[in-house]
Amino acid sequence: MLFLLPAGAALLVGLNAGLQLLGADAPVKLERFPEIHGMLLVLSFVGTVIALERSVALGKAAGYLSPALLGIAGLLMISPLPLLVGKLVLLAGTIAMVLVYIPLWRRQRDNVVLIQVLGGVAAVGAAALWLRVPSIAVLLPFLISFVVLTIAGERLELARIGIASPRAEPLLTSLAFAMTMATVATLLWPAAGYPLFGLSLLAMVAWLAGYDAARKTIRGQGLPRYIAACLLAGYGWLAIAGVVLALHDTTLTGASYDVVLHAVFLGFTISMIMAHAPVILPAVLRKPLPYTELFWVPAVLLHLSLLIRLGLGDAGGLHGAWVTGGVLNVIAILLFAVMAFWQATHPPKAVA
Repeated sequence: MLFLLPAGAALLVGLNAGLQLLGADAPVKLERFPEIHGMLLVLSFVGTVIALERSVALGKAAGYLSPALLGIAGLLMISPLPLLVGKLVLLAGTIAMVLVYIPLWRRQRDNVVLIQVLGGVAAVGAAALWLRVPSIAVLLPFLISFVVLTIAGERLELARIGIASPRAEPLLTSLAFAMTMATVATLLWPAAGYPLFGLSLLAMVAWLAGYDAARKTIRGQGLPRYIAACLLAGYGWLAIAGVVLALHDTTLTGASYDVVLHAVFLGFTISMIMAHAPVILPAVLRKPLPYTELFWVPAVLLHLSLLIRLGLGDAGGLHGAWVTGGVLNVIAILLFAVMAFWQATHPPKAVA
């Protein structure tokens, strides 16, 4: 729980910065917040959660250096200290995260670990480039690769029992390497790199949708159905991002940038967090997080608000819809966070 406190602060400030960027009435208005919005949410918030999970899997005290550094980096970026201090600690946190994978790889030479290592390397690339490249749009493929490859590795680990094809794992590993190479290509040769990166993302979606058990469990009840719905909706948003990226030959701007950014990091990433929270957080925090049907409320609100923001706002050119959808995005995330905290701290009483 202690490690999650800085991550929670990063989430709250990141959402506040999102409201500032929307031109909405943000609770706190500081000039620095919009500048750190993306890195704060992706590397300090999501990065801390992922690093903490890997540290628990490692089971050694040294492994907790990564979530500690990533969380502290978020606090430093929020503070009045020079932003460079926070950037350097953020880079150190991503490097520490990759180092955690080394003993995990020695323990189990597995495709799951290898794919997640590639995601960690992409995070290091994003943090290192941010020292010299202020534009998050340029870093976007690296940030996307970080979350997509990490989550793809986790889905492989969780869904492995139900995968019958012997070609599935080698195929996903090959796609992970292809995405990594395409990520680098967006920086060196954008005209070829962006279409290749978009196609690699679409191929990854095809694998996830094709081999994931969610297509079957969506017909179930309770928690399995909820998880499946969140997963499939997330894959849909990731596919939209892949199409947009494949149609560009340079750094994204304007509506295209907004669509890809939020389709990946809200539609896909937050949806994955909502799906996995009742399963993974109890293993990390050693506290139960009982599923409740009320989890559907923020999940549905998240995807409806994205339809408003990206469909009517970005694609339709309606500024009011763009702002409204963005504000509802924030409400959906906060609502889920409050509900998850309540469920974790007020477990249902056992029936005698």
